[in-house]
Amino acid sequence: MPSRTKKFRGLRTHGRGKKSGRGAGIIGGHGNAGLGKHKRIHMLKYDREHFGRRGFKRPQCVVAANRIINIKDMLEQLEGYVSLGFAKKDGPSYTIDLTAAGIDKLLGTGDINIAVNVTVSQISAQARDKIVASGGSVAE
Repeated sequence: MPSRTKKFRGLRTHGRGKKSGRGAGIIGGHGNAGLGKHKRIHMLKYDREHFGRRGFKRPQCVVAANRIINIKDMLEQLEGYVSLGFAKKDGPSYTIDLTAAGIDKLLGTGDINIAVNVTVSQISAQARDKIVASGGSVAE
């Protein structure tokens, strides 16, 4: 038995008429084509959430992420804080006001070997332990 393609050799349209054999004509388009028109019922049955949006997006003026800094970064920027007036040197120790510098939270990555008195609104437990162990203090 000859194959369908072989059967239609020599015939211009292979039995499909003039337009339905071109591209994706007979199936109504590729991909999402026609979801708002002739494929609407399929979309409503099987993918109701295709169009539109769900939920809501909070305005950026409401969403505020904490500005954080690690202990090692704070020590690297210590001289910069002194020159900007956010820190001052008191003998062998430093007094740093991270709240005035715009930092919301201090995290505990890094080692500290000098006494530092820090003022910050939030601090992790690890950072607090390291600062107190080095002879400093924390004020919130």
